[in-house]
Amino acid sequence: MADQQHIFVINSGSSSVKYQLLSLPQEQVLLDGSVEGIGGAQGRHHYRGADGNQDNELRVSDHHQAFLEIIKVLGSVFADAENGELTAIGHRVVHGGERFFGPTRIDEAVLAAIEQLAELAPLHNPANAEGIRVALALFPAIPQVAVFDTAFHQSMPPKAYRYAVPELWYRDFGIRRYGFHGTSHRYVAGKAAGLLQRPLAELNLITLHLGNGASVCAIAGGACVDTSMGFTPLEGLVMGTRSGDLDPSIPLFLQQSQNLSATQIGHDLNHESGLQGLAGTNDMKTLLARMQQGDPEAALAVQVYTYRIKKYLGAYFAVLGKVDAVVFTGGIGENAAEIRQLCCENLDNLGISLDTAANRQPLACVGRISRKGSPVALLVIATDEALQIAHEALAVVTAVQ
Repeated sequence: MADQQHIFVINSGSSSVKYQLLSLPQEQVLLDGSVEGIGGAQGRHHYRGADGNQDNELRVSDHHQAFLEIIKVLGSVFADAENGELTAIGHRVVHGGERFFGPTRIDEAVLAAIEQLAELAPLHNPANAEGIRVALALFPAIPQVAVFDTAFHQSMPPKAYRYAVPELWYRDFGIRRYGFHGTSHRYVAGKAAGLLQRPLAELNLITLHLGNGASVCAIAGGACVDTSMGFTPLEGLVMGTRSGDLDPSIPLFLQQSQNLSATQIGHDLNHESGLQGLAGTNDMKTLLARMQQGDPEAALAVQVYTYRIKKYLGAYFAVLGKVDAVVFTGGIGENAAEIRQLCCENLDNLGISLDTAANRQPLACVGRISRKGSPVALLVIATDEALQIAHEALAVVTAVQ
């Protein structure tokens, strides 16, 4: 293989296609862009490349047209991207069910399986599959790989992923914990091993992906043994607009006593709950500013948010027995020093001791934020899911068959 490998990473949504072109092993981003507003009256193609930022308004009727626009930009890097200058294309796919344990070379059977799994991720898998179909048609000579958000969590033992529900629910309906954000948890676990200068196989880690969506993962020897998101991304931590853990009788109560429909309840739990439900906004920076000004709703939202995180930290210490490091990542985890501090307060008995001065440093200066000699390292690591997808895609296409 040539020294320089070009991997095109695609995240295809229902109304957008986000993409990056990366050069490995240098890990250089050559292009970073998105086509938004697919199928709408007006769309936008924004990208950043060697020639700077570009932002163009355009009407994009479907994913095929979106990819044609993207190919034009690829032409600024390659003379003939469709016929060999790309090493591989890596596709983000949200749900791999119990079938996919790792990155997988895409063929018609794999694509059909992704489409069949749409019932588990109806908002994501169909759009992911549509992007794959278009990319296969436009780049027939380029190997293409699916990287699944759920795959990293497939190492969980049954005691962690099974719910205590009728066997038929699991066997016939697929009701179990799947977990999400797996690509992010896998990436920061590897980076943590590098910072600690120890093999990942020797480490027990708790990784906290804190953004508008949020999840926590218990990792032993590089393998996930438990995670907070469940059958859907609704379970677990309090999030920007999602409730997180909830008594399952609450939706039933609302249906029976208030005549709310399942659709309405589902919408409210996913889009009107979490920080949004408690304080009217899902923007953590705004909430922290309001809290400092004495706003009780904002203070409560932040307290509920960090309290739930601390509960999961304690639970995963119990699961792992010994923890070498806790990793903060995601938009909030990487940038909100106040949240990291609140999450770590009064956890000295667990070996968690925060260095307040280090915690307040800008992200570019942050790595370890625990006090010297602390039994548990506290780390802040910027996640890079596109880069992880690129590495996994390259590993698949270069593996000995």
